[in-house]
Amino acid sequence: MSHSSDFSQASRRQFSLGALASAALLGAGLLAAVPAAAQAAYPNKTITIIVPFAAGGTTDILARIVAQGLTAELGQTVIVDNRAGAGGNIGGQAASRAAADGYTLFMGTVGTHAINAALYKKMPFDPVKDFAPLTRVANVPNLLVANPKQPFKTVKELIAYAKAHPGQLNFASSGNGSSIHLSGELFKSMTNIDMQHVPYKGSAPAVTDLLGNQVGIMFDNMPSAIQHVRSGKLRAIAVTTARRSPELPDVPTIAEAGVPGYEATSWFGMFAPAATPPAVISTLNAAIVKVLAKPDVKKQINDQGAEVYTETPAQFADFIQKESVKWSKVVKDSGASMD
Repeated sequence: MSHSSDFSQASRRQFSLGALASAALLGAGLLAAVPAAAQAAYPNKTITIIVPFAAGGTTDILARIVAQGLTAELGQTVIVDNRAGAGGNIGGQAASRAAADGYTLFMGTVGTHAINAALYKKMPFDPVKDFAPLTRVANVPNLLVANPKQPFKTVKELIAYAKAHPGQLNFASSGNGSSIHLSGELFKSMTNIDMQHVPYKGSAPAVTDLLGNQVGIMFDNMPSAIQHVRSGKLRAIAVTTARRSPELPDVPTIAEAGVPGYEATSWFGMFAPAATPPAVISTLNAAIVKVLAKPDVKKQINDQGAEVYTETPAQFADFIQKESVKWSKVVKDSGASMD
C-alpha cells in the first residue's frame, strides 16, 4: 500500500509538472503570436502623412490625393500634417524621428531626398539611412511662369530683360534647396543672368506673391500653377522637362525655347521611418500602388499636370541614388549653397 501510495504521489507530481510545462509552452506560444497578430492587424488606427511644405503646394496636393485613396483602401483614416520650412528639412526631421510602426509616413521630394544633402552642410536627418522608400508617387514638370504684367513672353525675351536689368528680376521658390529653387539656379547658370532668389515656406505663398506681382517669375511645379495659367492669371513661358507636357502642349520646353540642354524634373514619393517592419512596408507599398492605379486617382493627378509613377521599394531606392548623383552635380555647377 505504501509503495502504491508513493507511486501515486510521484505520478501526480509528474502530471502537475507536465501540466505546468505545457501551460508555460502554451503561454510562450501565445506571447510569440502577439507580434504576428499585431502585424496582421495593421493598420488599426489613424495614419499621418507628414508633408514638408505648406498646404496648397504640389507636395500637399499629391499627399492629400493619396491620403484620401489610402483611407478607403486601408479602412483607417489617413491625415496630412504640414511641417513647412528649411527646404523640407523640418518635416523630414520630424518624420525621421517618428515611431517606425507604419503610422507616420512622409511625402518626400527630389529636394528632401536628392538635393538637400548637397546643399546643406548640416542635415538634420540622413535621407538614405533614416528612411525606408515605399514608392514614387508622381513625376512633375516644373513650369516657368510669369506675372502677366512682366514685360516678356518668351524665354529669349526673359533672358534679354534680365541682362538689361541685372539683379532686378526676382524669382520665387517654395524654399531654399527645393527643386523649384534649383530649377532657377540651373537656369541662371546656363544663361549667365543675374536674378534674385526669394524663398517662401511652400509653393502656395510663393504663388500668392507671384499673382500679386511682388515677384516676377517662378519655376513652379505644374500642379500648383496650371490652374492659374488656364485662368489667365499667370503666363506660362516654358516647361523644364525635355519634352512638352500633354496638359499644356502649346508651351515650349526651355531647351527648345533658347537654352539647349536644360532639363529639370521634380518627383514625389512616399517614405516610412527606416526601421519600419518589412511586412508593414510591403502592405503600404501594395496599398499605395493600388490606389494610384485607380482611373479616378490617375485622372486627378494627370489633371494637375503630373504623371503617376509607381515602383517597388528597391527600385525607388535605386532611383534615389541616381538622382542624388545627378543633383549633386547641378548644385556644385550652379554654386548654390544654403549654409
